[in-house]
Amino acid sequence: MDATLHTPKLQHFIYCNQTLILGNGQAHITMPNNNNIIHSNEQSSLTSSTSHSSESNDPFAAGKWASKLLRECAKAIADKDSSKFHHLLWMLNELASPYGDCDQKLASYFLQALFSKATDSGNRCYKTLTSVVERNHCFETARKVILKFQEVSPWTTFGHVASNGAILEALEGETKLHIIDISNTFCTQWPTLLEALATRNDETPHLNLTVVVTAAMERSVMKEIGQRMEKFAGLMRVPFEFHVVSGLARLGELTKEELGIQEGAAIAVNCIGALRRIDVEKRIDAIRMLCGLKPKVVTIVEEEADFTSSRDDYAKCFEECLRFYTLFFEMLEESFAPTSNERLALERECGRSIVNVLACDGEEEGGGEESDRREKGIQWCEKMKESFTPTAYSDDVVDDVRALLKRYRSGWSLTPAQGENEVGLYLTWKEEPVVWTSAWKP
Repeated sequence: MDATLHTPKLQHFIYCNQTLILGNGQAHITMPNNNNIIHSNEQSSLTSSTSHSSESNDPFAAGKWASKLLRECAKAIADKDSSKFHHLLWMLNELASPYGDCDQKLASYFLQALFSKATDSGNRCYKTLTSVVERNHCFETARKVILKFQEVSPWTTFGHVASNGAILEALEGETKLHIIDISNTFCTQWPTLLEALATRNDETPHLNLTVVVTAAMERSVMKEIGQRMEKFAGLMRVPFEFHVVSGLARLGELTKEELGIQEGAAIAVNCIGALRRIDVEKRIDAIRMLCGLKPKVVTIVEEEADFTSSRDDYAKCFEECLRFYTLFFEMLEESFAPTSNERLALERECGRSIVNVLACDGEEEGGGEESDRREKGIQWCEKMKESFTPTAYSDDVVDDVRALLKRYRSGWSLTPAQGENEVGLYLTWKEEPVVWTSAWKP
């Protein structure tokens, strides 16, 4: 199979992941000016610690001070040690900055979540950050962020290429196609698939693309995205219909009847960053609903982190959240220029997610918004196997993904799932798995 059919051409990505875009919405945290919390000599020591000291007994010498302080702060919250918590919070507030180095950024965004957790203001903070996103939404800014992210990192394009390859192979020879896109990609993966359909040796099939959206920001731009998709399909001479399912408050409310399934259509379901948005308790039911659609293939792409099994153990959940976002922030630091506005927008969206996971509790998690509790590939495999059978990626698709990764800087690699109960492929960053992709059939 020609790798060019699946390797994204950046100039054809017509829109971006709206959830990545934030305005100038870093929540300001005002800490009490209490001289009893930290003495002046300690403050002086902390100020000097931001420079790279050569003293081996200096905990800040290696420049990796944020993780240590943040862990201690999270433990103090879990232990309900108010005195220690306020002491550490003051230290973090002095050192953190969303415009500094990687440690300062991590400290800034996790500090926001820790403060919100300790003051029971997580839902309010999350709603404020979300309203800032909506208020500062701009089509062109959003487009620039996703294009730049796809240019410097395979974090999103990895899943696009693997999923497109699996879908094209599963639907080969079909003349009436229906792709149900339940994802956070805002159609950025479909231009290359349209190109592939346009160059098929047999008759060009008719494609019906149904996009499922929930967030108000997504709904507000889908009309423009649809117009652009229709125009591109026309250029490719692919018979094309575009539909949007937008009346949902939460993704778990989606039903078969809303998808407009037509008789005789070959169905593919594309879930990129979608399953984690469903309430944890409703995920099995949602997967069963997908099985009831009788699709030819279901593609799943999720980030490799577990914010679910440890949600009742705050310290453990915090540790996993810190591990995952440290990897992500370090990747951004090596991929973007220090002054990149696109990088700042991505980091701000991470900050919103961190607040959702660490400071919003119970049924009101996210202030009424969707879940953001990720699960690892092996956990998704366990759920998917109740209704589906895994299907291996072909050598052609794997080759396409490897060709994609060669376009990026060193540090990225592809690793097939190794465990007895695992399937799919992992994108790894410096040997750490960060994104998981898989394909399934009923």
